[in-house]
Amino acid sequence: MTTVETRPAAAVDPRRWKALAVCLTGGFMTLLDSSIVNVALPSMERGLGADAADVSWVVSGYALTFGLALVPAGRFGDMRGRRTAFLLGLALFTLSSAACGLAPGAGWLVLYRLVQGAASGLVASQTTGLIQQLFQGAERARAFGMLGSVVGISTALGPPAGGLLIQAFGVEDGWRWVFYVNLPIGVAAFCAALRLLPRTPVSPGGRESMDLPGVLLLGAAVLALMLPLVQEQQWTGREKWALMPLAALLLVAFWAWERHQGRRGRAPLVDLALFSLRSFSLGVLLNLVYFAGFTAVFFVYTLFLQNGLGYGALAAGLSSLPFAVGSAVGAAMGGRLVVRHGRRLVIVGLAAVAVGLLAVVVAVRAVPGQGAALAAALPLLVAGVGSGVSISPNTTLTLTRVPVRRAGAAGGVMVTAQRIGSAAGIAVVGAVYFAHLANHGSPTTALQLGLLTAIGIILIALCLAVADLRERRLHPEPEQPGAPVRQG
Repeated sequence: MTTVETRPAAAVDPRRWKALAVCLTGGFMTLLDSSIVNVALPSMERGLGADAADVSWVVSGYALTFGLALVPAGRFGDMRGRRTAFLLGLALFTLSSAACGLAPGAGWLVLYRLVQGAASGLVASQTTGLIQQLFQGAERARAFGMLGSVVGISTALGPPAGGLLIQAFGVEDGWRWVFYVNLPIGVAAFCAALRLLPRTPVSPGGRESMDLPGVLLLGAAVLALMLPLVQEQQWTGREKWALMPLAALLLVAFWAWERHQGRRGRAPLVDLALFSLRSFSLGVLLNLVYFAGFTAVFFVYTLFLQNGLGYGALAAGLSSLPFAVGSAVGAAMGGRLVVRHGRRLVIVGLAAVAVGLLAVVVAVRAVPGQGAALAAALPLLVAGVGSGVSISPNTTLTLTRVPVRRAGAAGGVMVTAQRIGSAAGIAVVGAVYFAHLANHGSPTTALQLGLLTAIGIILIALCLAVADLRERRLHPEPEQPGAPVRQG
């Protein structure tokens, strides 16, 4: 069960679907860049003479600045107009992609990747806000379904796309084309965005000022939380975990400051009243937990195929395509069905992901050696459909009651939860995988234990969704003034 909104016909932007295509193109490009570089890391080591610490920061630096930028960037779009923020982010991402490809040394590449990650966060946070702004009701659900397809496809297509580019342009310079490929897409998307995205800023936010202390407190908290997670394999000592209690203290300080801002009548970075909406608070939590399990699967699976079975970069990347196809199909289905079925659809999707991944565990044991990827293809397809059916409906349900003028910051919170969950999941599942590999040396068993850990995390998300559905049946969330009418 979810909500459907209506608006006067005059308020509907006739170019909204074309504008959505532009947003999804920008989102696809930036999300793809978070995974496409993984198979290019050996090429960077060879072509640039980069060491393990350098290539680690190529990946983790992007994730860090991406996560740090999301909420402030979303708030900036709410205040100054999402078209302006999107164009700025897209231009910065395209220019930093060119700089990455031209980088003369590893240090410069890391620096440009930090800028690229921040630009990616600026683009991503505007996409959810623009969907909230341009669409309502069943159309909004369809739009979020398309966004869910983009999330799933971009995550899964990164490895095969990177493998194809390395194969086409060689090991020495192939990594540069991982970045150059963004240039024609970025320029075309920028030109289309100039013509198609709505010019009107979201009022009255344009008269508000940015909550700089809030930005600093939240940024420091996210940094302290994510840094030990994304550097879990590189920082071998236990001292890194001391940042976790520091992150908790900073989050408490951020919460107190935002309440203080609200009492003074000033616009906070994040409207804490959003967390009083059960649909929003639970959706953010589900995002965090599910992405902790879902993203880690590709991390250990690609390592298993390349390091354990001797697959090449292209073959290992292509092995994730069944999940991408299933995710695209599932997200499109979810966008159409969420209006009718609501949270029940998320439950079905999460259950399908768990079953599909459990079947992968069985498949790699039953078909050892080079045939493992083929045996796991159908289970990955099932898991992909379940993932698509989970992500896009959960996004719709999470943001359905969020006021449009706060949609950018709310979307930033939601995607930040995804990034933190992804980093935490990779750290936990990766630790299980590497620990077994170091102690016992069996790649197949290490993969199975890693996948079982990921399944356990996904089952936690499933329990949260089931508990929420039961709670909704016992205590329906009251309608708010002006809220859309519920449909069964």
